Amino acid sequence: MTLPNILILAAGASSRMGARDKLTEQVAGQPLLTRGCERALATGAPVTVVLPPDHPARHMTLTGLPLRIVIVQNAVEGMAASLRAGLASLPDHSPGVMILPADMPDLTTDDLRLMLDHFARDPSRIWRGASADGQAGHPALFPAEFYPDLMAVQGDEGGRSVLMSHQNRVALVPLPGTNAVLDLDTPEDWAAWHAQHSGGQ
Repeated sequence: MTLPNILILAAGASSRMGARDKLTEQVAGQPLLTRGCERALATGAPVTVVLPPDHPARHMTLTGLPLRIVIVQNAVEGMAASLRAGLASLPDHSPGVMILPADMPDLTTDDLRLMLDHFARDPSRIWRGASADGQAGHPALFPAEFYPDLMAVQGDEGGRSVLMSHQNRVALVPLPGTNAVLDLDTPEDWAAWHAQHSGGQ
């Protein structure tokens, strides 16, 4: 079976970080965006990254990685614009898409593989990552039949409205700890995360 595509949304403004860009922050010696893309690539699934046109440092973090880069010109519209641009670039034969935010440092290759394994067993479901205690989070893996719904999303959201509209099709995949729900949006978030992880390890 052809693996779903992994679509990494990395066009956000990072506005809550002040002058810093959270996606180029160092995690264990490499930029957060590089780390997330390498973990996605290690699953063997094709990876597409959506970037804005005005963050060259993000582009540089992906140099040499075997992935597709899509530039979204209207990134200021919000996450929906990135989602539509990424989906429009996927091949017609793609059986599904895993939507992966770029600012989640604890998601591992094993977590992503577990999502893909569930999809392989039942590709009719929408599979959604969850914390170990059952809190719904990321990533979300949609069968291709939901592409039209995702392409219709507007504003600053990803697939949230599609998840809500098709709750009877959604199944949670518990991932370790808070891997599926922890994102880092502010300098304070980063400081706390680094302290907990003994310098980002």
